[in-house]
Amino acid sequence: MKQQSFLKGAAVISVGGIVAKILGALYRVPLTNLLGGEGMGLYQMVFPLYCLLLTVSATGIPSGLARLVSRAEARGENSRAILRRSLLLFSAIGLAGCAAMFLLARPMSAAQGEAAVAAAYRMLAPSVLLVSVLSCFRGWFQGRNNFVPTAVSEIAEQLVKIALGLFFAYTHRENIVRAVEYSLLAVTLSELAACLCMFALLPHTRRPLYPERGSENAASLLRATLPVALAAGVLPLSNILDSILIVRLVSKYAENATALYGLYSGGASTLINLPVSVCYGLAAASVPAVAALYARGERSAAERKICFAVKCTLFLAIPAAAFLFLFPSQVSSFIFRSLPEAEGAALSSLVRALAFAAVLLSAVQTLSACLTGQGRAKTAAISMAIGVAIKLGLEFVLLRVPQISVRGAAYAALACYLFALIFNLLYSIRERKNRLRLYSDALKFALISAGAMAAAYPLRAHILFAGMVAAAVYLLGALAFGAFSAEELQLPRRKKYVNDRRTGL
Repeated sequence: MKQQSFLKGAAVISVGGIVAKILGALYRVPLTNLLGGEGMGLYQMVFPLYCLLLTVSATGIPSGLARLVSRAEARGENSRAILRRSLLLFSAIGLAGCAAMFLLARPMSAAQGEAAVAAAYRMLAPSVLLVSVLSCFRGWFQGRNNFVPTAVSEIAEQLVKIALGLFFAYTHRENIVRAVEYSLLAVTLSELAACLCMFALLPHTRRPLYPERGSENAASLLRATLPVALAAGVLPLSNILDSILIVRLVSKYAENATALYGLYSGGASTLINLPVSVCYGLAAASVPAVAALYARGERSAAERKICFAVKCTLFLAIPAAAFLFLFPSQVSSFIFRSLPEAEGAALSSLVRALAFAAVLLSAVQTLSACLTGQGRAKTAAISMAIGVAIKLGLEFVLLRVPQISVRGAAYAALACYLFALIFNLLYSIRERKNRLRLYSDALKFALISAGAMAAAYPLRAHILFAGMVAAAVYLLGALAFGAFSAEELQLPRRKKYVNDRRTGL
């Protein structure tokens, strides 16, 4: 299949991410209706350990493998051999993660104070193995600058999860614990469907799938993926501690601590992650683009590519964060219609407190991917580790204050992402003029966003119309102020004819 350019590849994954996240958000609405706040709290409790195990077994694979595959393709080597080795290696690691989740199900549920979720852990455990396999396919395709399979598999994954998840939740709606368990089984089956989809999209070739001489061995695969896994694993580890800290500290003065945790992790964080997921395409496309430039020794061009990726990220994330900050109750009530009034008010407060994390986390995600392309994934791991340490320290203090309650977790998350952003920015963009240009772009996008939000505010009672007006005004403002040049967007230049010069065109 023909390789895609940086912008086209980012657009493909972003569109796939948008569709997948819209489907996921739509799924959350009836799921929340069926499970309620308590059920969503139980549902979300299982994911921190799951995400941590995925980090060890799968998270670093797409970015690290994409870097190795892009280098192999540039040298004319058989990158399918890299795919085979990665499948063998990471399937074994994923199987170990699957077994670990089975064994830790009871201790984790006891530590969280909800023994009933032990079976839910076991329902989700096979997904650890399946996602490891899925990540190998995604990394291989992305390394070859083909982002369509990733987007297609994400959409297929969501469709299967929605269909089976809602069927199981409705069937067992009289028993909330059982409904949660089978809703998580639907996640496992959706990952299986995505794996089958990827295998079907694998191009057939006569070239052997066995390793050739000079192809990447297990050690080089681990060296490429382990630092990325460490960088990505810090947040899931902190989420495990969140699931314990938030419930235990807030329960000292609130009876609905589990429900509040569900609103924070399953409601507010879900909304904040929508723009982050849209920006994921830029992060994914950055790895092979930056890695190829560094491999050719074009460091200045690589830094310009990083700046452009971050600029595109800010262009998407800043207006989204501003919209969530200005219309938190309208967005929350539109998506989660069935929540009781008290829970809806709590969710609205959390969304506003966490809104600008959408900008910070999106930028951190893109810069971490660029650092991976530079071969400096350890730097991203260190920055996130320090940021999470700050986050946990602030949570331990803020969550004890009843007036702040679970919003303390949101404030702590903002501090974490802000530190990681500054750290990554300093290490990935060394030239001062490039950083100043980025600051100028961020200010420009913020001012255009402010104008767009002001235009949409009178329509706040009709959130869909308000969103469309805000988007239209923002895009018009971006065009008026020249947010991007034709060169940045890789648009063809018009030929200059004599008549053009005569008419002044």
